[in-house]
Amino acid sequence: MPQVAGERQAPLLTTAPYGFGRALALAHELGVSHTLAQILIRRGHHEAEEARTWLAATETHDPTCFADIDRAVTLIADHLDRGSHITVHGDYDVDGICASAVLLRSLGRCAPRGKVDWLLPSRIEDGYGLSLKSIERLAARRTRLLITADCAITAVEEVAAARAAGIDVLVTDHHTPRPDGRLPDATIVHPAVSGYPCPDLCAAGVAYKLAQALEAGREGEGPDEDLDLVALATIADVVPLRGENRRLVRAGLKALATTAKPGLRALMRVARVDPGSIDAHAVGFRLAPRINAAGRIARADAGLELVLGEDEGRAEEIARELDGANAERRMIETRILFAAEAQIACVPDRPAYVLAGEDWHPGVIGIVAARVAERHHRPAVVIGLDGDSGRGSARSIPGFDLLAALDESAPLLHRYGGHRAAAGVELARAAVDEFRERFERTCAERLTAEDLVRREAVDAVVSGDAIGHALAEELAMLEPCGAGNPGVNLLVPAATFTEARQIGEGKHVRFSVEAGGARSSAVAFGNSGRLPVALDEPVDATFRLELNEYAGAAQPRLVLRSARPCSPPPIELLGEPSSFVEGVLAELDAPLPGDRPAWNPQATSAAVGECTIDRRGAGIAGTLADLVLAGSPVLAVCADAQRRLPGLHARLGGFALCSSYALERAPELAGDRTQIVMIDPPAGAARPDPPAAQPASRFIHLAWGEPELRFAQRIHELEYDLRSPLAALYRALRAVRSVGGEELEALLRGDRAQPRSPALAGRLLRVLEELGLVSLDREDATGTPRVTVINAEHTSLERSAAFRAYQRRYENGRQLLDSQTALAA
Repeated sequence: MPQVAGERQAPLLTTAPYGFGRALALAHELGVSHTLAQILIRRGHHEAEEARTWLAATETHDPTCFADIDRAVTLIADHLDRGSHITVHGDYDVDGICASAVLLRSLGRCAPRGKVDWLLPSRIEDGYGLSLKSIERLAARRTRLLITADCAITAVEEVAAARAAGIDVLVTDHHTPRPDGRLPDATIVHPAVSGYPCPDLCAAGVAYKLAQALEAGREGEGPDEDLDLVALATIADVVPLRGENRRLVRAGLKALATTAKPGLRALMRVARVDPGSIDAHAVGFRLAPRINAAGRIARADAGLELVLGEDEGRAEEIARELDGANAERRMIETRILFAAEAQIACVPDRPAYVLAGEDWHPGVIGIVAARVAERHHRPAVVIGLDGDSGRGSARSIPGFDLLAALDESAPLLHRYGGHRAAAGVELARAAVDEFRERFERTCAERLTAEDLVRREAVDAVVSGDAIGHALAEELAMLEPCGAGNPGVNLLVPAATFTEARQIGEGKHVRFSVEAGGARSSAVAFGNSGRLPVALDEPVDATFRLELNEYAGAAQPRLVLRSARPCSPPPIELLGEPSSFVEGVLAELDAPLPGDRPAWNPQATSAAVGECTIDRRGAGIAGTLADLVLAGSPVLAVCADAQRRLPGLHARLGGFALCSSYALERAPELAGDRTQIVMIDPPAGAARPDPPAAQPASRFIHLAWGEPELRFAQRIHELEYDLRSPLAALYRALRAVRSVGGEELEALLRGDRAQPRSPALAGRLLRVLEELGLVSLDREDATGTPRVTVINAEHTSLERSAAFRAYQRRYENGRQLLDSQTALAA
């Protein structure tokens, strides 16, 4: 059986509150589930029309929204007309390769016989971006127009050198400009610098928009033929998938599924990706790493040759080459990661890590830095040392500006650049220790203890019955998911894991999740085939819901993200007496049950602004947790609060709890709580007073299922079927004749087999006193009640008005609960 994993702690769950009423309205207006409405609102889509537009992923902008794009088009057209030698200078990652390909293909369509070539730098020999060495090469080629792709926004000196060599320069890039604000003296197409409405475009997206402007009015094939490349680059470069990026990726994934490019088809074959079901995850974790591997440890031009080539056989060869390079990259990555973790183990906990090693491959250290940052939730810089110098790659954590932190160490760095989340550095070997000290000090000053706590955002709380095929298909409306629009994270509260068994040669675990009376299939990947929590214990767990295709059928499956034992906030108990005796005396003085009709919470009352929501059978855990995390004040109403509390407090919390009887006696208990959850069906006239502050915003949730209905029936019978308990109490009192104090309380409480509530004990005494069978001294000489048995002849219970009132209450409540049984059936 899979054991419990003993590794790092589960992250802290964070759940943004949301307006329950707005979610209810949004679900109705869009015709979607409450779960999807929760997600949309938590992601900022509050209004139906805006949410509908976002779901449709149709946002697009005219290329002319780039300042100076007309100048860029004129510059290119002029050089094409003159037959100039044009070179596209790209980068060695997926975005640089795809951006280069988009520009090259567009130039080829505009001038099939033009003098157009390309240059990709070597990660090992040239490093990132446009270099003076590359300018020398271009001058030797007699290049007259240089178009950069995914680089050069910070290359002020290099562009100046190109201009001095007689080369016109067009910079297309999306990276962060220099901190001093200086820009290259060139025509620039950059989404942020050029004021484009979607500043998050990747380099291939910029190239695509430039191609649209360049080919405007042309007939035949156009830039849309390369949406497959744009989607590949947008996902691989981890830019936010919102705004126009969302449309580009969604359209690009469709194009990728039917692509005519031999290289992309061959790449999908070696990566074992089914084109018919390709998604952002497959692109990001199966296709992109293979193209990136070429630039990391082999030749970057293999990736560009792959996406540009037209020969099927050659495409197969290159795809296999990339697959082999990726396998080699994984082995190198594992070796460096082990060495980096060994360094971390030798130092105390730090606000950041600067790790350096001999001959750590510069093409792989970026991946290792990302692994370290994710695992330890600290900014990380991993440096490969070679001779007297070092080349490093840095990765950040959410909310921390990595590039700004590197600015503080600028005097120690030969070169650096990037953005908030990722950057590259070059420095002397002798400066590594001083850089480590300064970078750690900067991080310590700017990071708080809260920043260093790993957090996991929850998108929606779901009950067990909601987890299924329909929800999985509905969540697909949120695709593509990635940076800026992460995959949906569902919280299943108070669940239990069962039937666990290892799969995948012991690396993974397949198990069942039981919640709200429903059972779902789940899998936990990695962690050496161990679950992070014990089986059959209540846990709060987060999952990704997917449709898993197996044997030609798609089945819903939960993929575990995190789990922790339930540790809920406390429950506030309302309406309960401070002591057993106080409860007995209160019942003796309480008005008898009248003939008021029982409250039917299924009937909406516009007069008090109630909206009834039928969630029967969905499980109370999901309902209560959803409302609590929504930020609403919640009152849970049950048949018997004292009996319910032990089963609730270990799994759920953050709400108030009262019995239906207490609410009936004191409707003001609800206060201004806007969410009333009926855990058990009411058997009487319990009804909350209208909220004083917001008279039209109270929601009544019917949350009970079959077990809760049976519980309510049992409690109602115990509390109001008085014949047997009357006889038992009278026999016990006759045995002692006169009793008070603790002995009386013990008699009134009953035994373990048949314990009595204070209210039931008060009802029994009231009937016995009315029948003249006992006398009750509310406060004897000891200051406590005393009961004395009076010799009396046999009498009928119906002589007692109290007994008749309680009996009517019993019969009416039983009929009401029986009708709920019929409804459930």
